Amino acid sequence: MEAVAVPIGPALQAARDPLPVPEATVPQPATPDAPPEVPGAPEAPPQTVWVDWAAWLAEHGQPPAKVVPGSQRALWDGTAVYLGIGPRTQDGRVEVFHRDIEKNFVPLLGPEPAVPKTPRLVVIDPGHGGTNSGSRSIVGDAYEKELTLDWARRLKPLLEARGWEVRMTRSEDASVELSGRVAIAEQAGAALFVSLHFNSAFPNAQAAGLETYCLTPRGLPSNVTRDFPDDASQAWPNNAFDAANLRLAFRVHRRLLAATGAADRGVKRARFMGVLRGQNRPAILVEGGYLSNPEEARKIGTPAYRQKLAEAVAAALE
Repeated sequence: MEAVAVPIGPALQAARDPLPVPEATVPQPATPDAPPEVPGAPEAPPQTVWVDWAAWLAEHGQPPAKVVPGSQRALWDGTAVYLGIGPRTQDGRVEVFHRDIEKNFVPLLGPEPAVPKTPRLVVIDPGHGGTNSGSRSIVGDAYEKELTLDWARRLKPLLEARGWEVRMTRSEDASVELSGRVAIAEQAGAALFVSLHFNSAFPNAQAAGLETYCLTPRGLPSNVTRDFPDDASQAWPNNAFDAANLRLAFRVHRRLLAATGAADRGVKRARFMGVLRGQNRPAILVEGGYLSNPEEARKIGTPAYRQKLAEAVAAALE
């Protein structure tokens, strides 16, 4: 289980007079001095709710991060990373919610490896299967379950050539419960879990691009809920890997963008995904494009494009 160190710097330490926080802005019932996320972890000291963004950048060597007041979309080295709370402007300065600093920027600061070296065992999860067909491509008759399985089959030998032992949650068109997919990773003692999917916004044919998800940290709202409850006070087993989740998602996402030239829809957080919540290892879910977008659907429907997706994920797990 990974211990997450949070270097907050002198400006954050000094700002001990919490500013007024609008009720609609900060997730409830979580509070700045909420109980520890992992049972048995030491109690964290109280922290200010908002952090002076310019001061934080200066304290950490001006990392390649950009935020826009009121927008959850931030950039790290030009790649989109979505925040839980949009930054605000206060007395002429930009301020960022402290939990976003800790959970969405600090993990990307250090030299920690994004991919564990041992054990070299990864579980690849082709989304859907069996009676759960997933989304249907707007071009042709292909279903998400077929396309994700082909993507996974292409990825497996590429990872094995890089020294990984690979387990797949399914190797054929079979139904596998979400809890069963988590159990496969647990029983295998996997170091990583990567779930492969394709998106759809049907009947909207305009939405396009790549998204990569990891579990929402405790104390922040999710970027996507799909009408599921989103309790920011909850902690799930996979929250013990918040920092490693983000580093892995960011690494895979950047590789996919570089390989495909697709639109960057960002690294995002979701709490409703049961295939991620129970994982005791870094775990991500990748959306490899929109089957509801004619242009992307045509690309996804070609073996060459799915091979490109597979090569990008494999390269990210070097």
